[in-house]
Order: sequence, then C-alpha cells, then structure tokens
Amino acid sequence: TNTPIGRDGKLAKPRQLHNTHWGLVCPAETPEGQACGLVKNLSLMCYVSVGSPSEPLIEFMINRGMEVVEEYEPLRYPHATKIFVNGTWVGVHQDPKHLVSQVLDTRRKSYLQYEVSLVREIRDQEFKIFSDAGRVMRPVFTVEQEDNLEAGIEKGHLVLTKELVNKLAKEQAEPPVNPDDKIGWEGLIKAGAVEYLDAEEEETSMICMTPEDLELYRLQKAGVALEDDLGDDPNRRLKTRTNPTTHMYTHCEIHPSMILGICGSIIPFPDH
Repeated sequence: TNTPIGRDGKLAKPRQLHNTHWGLVCPAETPEGQACGLVKNLSLMCYVSVGSPSEPLIEFMINRGMEVVEEYEPLRYPHATKIFVNGTWVGVHQDPKHLVSQVLDTRRKSYLQYEVSLVREIRDQEFKIFSDAGRVMRPVFTVEQEDNLEAGIEKGHLVLTKELVNKLAKEQAEPPVNPDDKIGWEGLIKAGAVEYLDAEEEETSMICMTPEDLELYRLQKAGVALEDDLGDDPNRRLKTRTNPTTHMYTHCEIHPSMILGICGSIIPFPDH
C-alpha cells in the first residue's frame, strides 16, 4: 500500500505503525530512505474484501423485526439501536443483542458472505454492518460463546475441534478423488472455525494470542491457582500475564508470526 503523502516531508507520525495495523500490515517490510513507513506491505494471511450486495442483508433484518428508518418515531423508541449498512442508516431495532447474534450466526454458517463485518457499538447504541470492497481483513480462530450441545463444544473452547484437524491431516496425506469432498480452508470457514475480521470489528473483539493461553484463562476462571513458568529454557515464548478483569475471549490468533509479511517471515528466528 502506498500512502499518498509527499516524500519530501520529514514527518514521523504517518510513517509509524498504528495499533490497528496488527496482523494486517507487516511491521518490518518497508523501504529505506524517504518512502520509509509510507510504503507498507500486507501481512501473510491478510485479505482485501471484494464486496457483496447489501440488499439481502437489509431484507433479512426487516424480517427479524428491524424498523426501517422512514417509519421510525424517536419519541416512541428513544433507546432503540441504530443500524447502519455501509455507512447508511437503514433502520432501528429494539433487541440488538438478539439481532446481532442472529446475523453473526448466519455468517458463521456461511449463509452470509464471510467478508461481511459486524460491529456492535454498545455505548453508542449502534450496530454497523460493512459489506463494501477494499476493507483489509485477517482470519482468526473463533471461540464458542455458549455451550454448543449440537457440536459438543463447551463454552470458551475453540470451534476448531481435533476431529476437524484430523480430517485435514488425512486429506493432506491422501487427497480425496471427488473435489467436493475436500474440506480445506473453505471448509474451516463454513464450519465457523475460522472468521475474517477487519480493523473495525477487531476493536469489538477479544483476541487471545495462542490456544495455550486460552486454556490457562479457562483454568484461571475455574479458580485453579496458576504458577508462573520460570523455566530456564531460552527458547520459551514470552507471555503476558493473564488479566483477571478479562471477561471472555471471542477469538484466538492462528499464529503470532502471521503479523509478518512475505519478506519478514523468511528471516530465521525473527522472534529472537
């Protein structure tokens, strides 16, 4: 990506990485000299949305109790949540929690395009949906928010199960004859195990660094006293202390090294 700013300026601010660039822009790969920091490169798993029509989405929400903006009476429903689709105010809803969970469920079951992003701003009483082109997104593992009896996944566990991983491993060892039987990356998205987030939706998510950290968090919530790992292994990963105020993780990183771009990731031991 090329930032449209004059190269002759000596400003440092536009050249610096912003917190929202995590996982989307490589922190290492940038040219030297005047273009430093102004020319950025995408991270390994980064994806740019191609856009999808928003009309079916609006129709879906009208059928789920959304009141269109033309019929909205502010005095009757002063605390209704506003719903925006691609920046346009389309309507209001009385029960936003239920609506958000329904729209999220349709996305995880792949009835809705996986690149549609859903942002619920509870403080501002807004629910923003984006389905336009040109948004930078990245995949993360999803964490089950409620006990899923159907799939046999407990609350707080990854939706990616051992069964799915074994199927993928078997598939790599001996590819299926029929291409329709292939799971692959698309299969993980359809199963709801992987979800694409853009910078806006990431602001409303709680993302854990590794599945191991997710396990430690669950043990901490269960009241198990955790000992600090003070081993003398020089190759061990530096971990941030678990925050006791964390309410619930919604997603988990696929791998911390995915923040790097193509050139940054081929450097041996980039984490040392």
